[in-house]
Amino acid sequence: MEATLALEDGRIFRGRSFGAPGRRTGEVVFNTSMTGYQEILTDPSYCGQIVVMTYPLIGNCGVNDEDGESAAPRVEGLCVRESSQLHSNWRSRKDLPQYLRENRIPGVTEIDTRALTRHIRSQGAMRGALVSGTGTAEEAVRLARSAPRLGDLDLVSRVTCAAPYSWRERRDDTWRLGPGTASTAGRRRVVAYDFGIKRNILRHLVDLGCDVTVVPATWPAEDTLALKPDGVFLSNGPGDPEAAGVAVDVVRSLLGKIPLFGICLGHQILGLALGGATYKLKFGHRGANHPVQDQRTRKIAITSQNHGYAVDARSLPSAVEVTHINLNDGTCEGFRHREVPMFAVQYHPEAAPGPHDAGGLFRDFLSLISQEETPRDGEPERRPVDDLSRLISDSKGRRREGEP
Repeated sequence: MEATLALEDGRIFRGRSFGAPGRRTGEVVFNTSMTGYQEILTDPSYCGQIVVMTYPLIGNCGVNDEDGESAAPRVEGLCVRESSQLHSNWRSRKDLPQYLRENRIPGVTEIDTRALTRHIRSQGAMRGALVSGTGTAEEAVRLARSAPRLGDLDLVSRVTCAAPYSWRERRDDTWRLGPGTASTAGRRRVVAYDFGIKRNILRHLVDLGCDVTVVPATWPAEDTLALKPDGVFLSNGPGDPEAAGVAVDVVRSLLGKIPLFGICLGHQILGLALGGATYKLKFGHRGANHPVQDQRTRKIAITSQNHGYAVDARSLPSAVEVTHINLNDGTCEGFRHREVPMFAVQYHPEAAPGPHDAGGLFRDFLSLISQEETPRDGEPERRPVDDLSRLISDSKGRRREGEP
């Protein structure tokens, strides 16, 4: 069966349908990872998006029961140069087309993904329509243009959990490269806000001795504090951070009261809670080889990333220090507050898929918790901050489309 990917600017890419038949719309983005297509498909951060894989051969390892980052695929569609006709891996349970069909996700193969990626890099991420079967190219373009823009959608509400739950699963010992549970850390109670959380984040926290309770994106701050956690984690997730207004208010209410650690969307929400601004990148950062430099040590980590928005470092309060920058475009990749216990990074230290250079950030979170419990000699005991206006920027930075 033929399939068409139409972009809102009128560009057409024709190929062959694989996966489920049908019509789906979404923002068309590309990912440069060579591996990990199952993790990418199930990453809730891709909700509302049609993903283009730049690596030419996808599906050769099949699909297994262990590597999903959520219960089911979250993408709107998948575009590949070649869908492998054979799959071979000792953990494989089914092939990729079958997996897509079972989850009603359309796919298109045999299109020029190199030309498509170059077009997105030049023109920017845009709305698209993936259509299989009958229909004209003009109809597909009209469908793409009629689709809602990503910034107009509250995607977090689609992927967050409905009620709190406990997470106890650790990483499989087969894949653990470093030490497991830290013997000196003891048990820590962590509340994780689910904006679209990846399972491997939760596994890392459990690995390091945390008892993790996952709560919905809009879970009230007072209910979180009533659980008496040692720290709060803010997860990754899809869409425009400014669309998550309630979550921003919740996080603002937690500032200065408990140690906070944010990743990806959690990083952006923390930036907004501090009075900063975010802006949309031209085509985003999605892949497993993005160089990030720690501004304090000057060390460079190769990181896994998936985001289309960034925090404007110039809009953050003076008490906030930018700790990491992206060496490709100079965007903010991490910050911390000098007065209250919190830090955040834009990239993915749990790296599924991707390198493990930044995995130590989870241990940094536990160290931050320990510092708050037991101040070092000569250091005054930290107390909750009641005057949030002292911590939050007075001037709200304006959103600048595509500005680094």
